[in-house]
Amino acid sequence: MGDAAARHHRSEVTARRRAAAVAGHEGDATLARAHLSDAEPVVRATALGAVARAGRVQRADLAAAVADPAPLVRRRAAEEVAALGADPGGQAVGVSLLGLLDDPDPAVVEVAAWACGERQPTEPGAVDRLAALVTGHRDALVREAAVAALGAIGDARGLSAILAATGDKATVRRRAVLALAPFEGPEVDAALQRATSDRDWQVRQAAEDLWP
Repeated sequence: MGDAAARHHRSEVTARRRAAAVAGHEGDATLARAHLSDAEPVVRATALGAVARAGRVQRADLAAAVADPAPLVRRRAAEEVAALGADPGGQAVGVSLLGLLDDPDPAVVEVAAWACGERQPTEPGAVDRLAALVTGHRDALVREAAVAALGAIGDARGLSAILAATGDKATVRRRAVLALAPFEGPEVDAALQRATSDRDWQVRQAAEDLWP
């Protein structure tokens, strides 16, 4: 593709993406939905958000986006599922995010982990998968998102992973200390006390805010 053709292609993609976004803001779900099958991931991702903004997103839309071949769309799907996660009768019910916690793209896993912490009720199996990410994923951003999600969920099954994360790198340690807020017990007290003398000042501050 030559330079002129490439510019023309980018211009067309931008125009379609803009049309989808505007449709969402104007409540035109039909027009927004027409872009869900666009050839370009960036247009599909924008269209999903537009359909959701118009209040017409369907369970099938979310399920398709979770399984989309493009990481950008899968990330947007996790965001939209999280946004709908507090509605017990909403369209996100039955749309699983667990598969995204095993995604080959760490950025997808990071967003999916965060989204799992936003869902109410918590998706069955999510706590165990998040705990495994906290203790085993190579990407620190994933570990950070997963430990924050465990703190948001507040399930005792995730406590051991949170405690383990208080020994991770500084960014993860900070999240882990904050994630201890819903929990009580001697192990929690000991972890918070240790964190008050952490070499990272933000970890110390977080611990001091929680430590009696």
